[in-house]
Amino acid sequence: MGIVWSRKKTGLAVTILFIIVLGVSLFFALQKPVTVAVDGKVLKSRVFFTNTVDRVLEKQAIALGKHDRVEPSLNSKVKKDTRIVITRAFNVKVIADGTSKEIITTPISIKEAIRLAGFELGTKDIVKTVPVAKTVPNQEIEVIRVSESEIKEEQAIPCGVERTTDNSLERGLTKTVSSGKNGRAMNTVKITYHNGQEVKREIINSETLVEPKNRVIAMGTITAVSRGNQLLHFREARYMEASAYTYTGYRTASGKHPEVGMVAVDPNVIPMGSKLYVEGYGFSRAADTGGSIKGNRLDLFMEERSQCLNWGRKTVKVYVLD
Repeated sequence: MGIVWSRKKTGLAVTILFIIVLGVSLFFALQKPVTVAVDGKVLKSRVFFTNTVDRVLEKQAIALGKHDRVEPSLNSKVKKDTRIVITRAFNVKVIADGTSKEIITTPISIKEAIRLAGFELGTKDIVKTVPVAKTVPNQEIEVIRVSESEIKEEQAIPCGVERTTDNSLERGLTKTVSSGKNGRAMNTVKITYHNGQEVKREIINSETLVEPKNRVIAMGTITAVSRGNQLLHFREARYMEASAYTYTGYRTASGKHPEVGMVAVDPNVIPMGSKLYVEGYGFSRAADTGGSIKGNRLDLFMEERSQCLNWGRKTVKVYVLD
């Protein structure tokens, strides 16, 4: 009798243990591990007897905004290892046609954001915004309206320059053989506007109405001339405006006291130290400079103030000697 009772107790214990193990197994089997990602934060949990996404979020006390996006959808069935992703909506400002509009959206393409704001994007319009593929929080998108027009516009065609030689003219001197004449062209001009403001003009076609006639300039070739029974060999000749000065108590730019034959020049035109022959003055040397002596200007040294006054200011031919 005792043996029978012992066997009954053992069987009962086994049955109870089986029921406990089965219950625990069912408990864990009915729980489903899920992952919820919100704003980059990942929450892992197990849910029991919860079969839809919205119930999972309710259990986790996760509130949704009106424009937030949930994947999978709220009424989707929850399975083992389901991943729920919540993308929060944010503000984006779209500016176009002189107005701005705030929209609330999750990340979408820039074109979609513009359409969502109620604007159409033209084929030539320019979008000015941060360089992203999809919208980001507090982004500002500006639509620049681009339009074009065409006009006809007459334009002068500058004449070119032809150079020839003249064996009767000193080297460095020139003579105009023909003054030339500008031509005329009719251009088709495309004008580009950004938001109604002109930003560019471009000639897209040009029709010549009158051909230009080139200006012809003769270049001197003579490199030697006779002055006072003396043959002068020179590098160049040029016409210059010459004035005169006398001794003022100061040394010249070369550090010497001035004397007849010294000439003040612009070193950018005639290098200092150059030997010169100035018609009406004679042989000289570039040995001085002056604040007002710029370009084709000379200042000739003379002994007397009266000589300077008699000379005045005149245009003379100057030879830069070899």
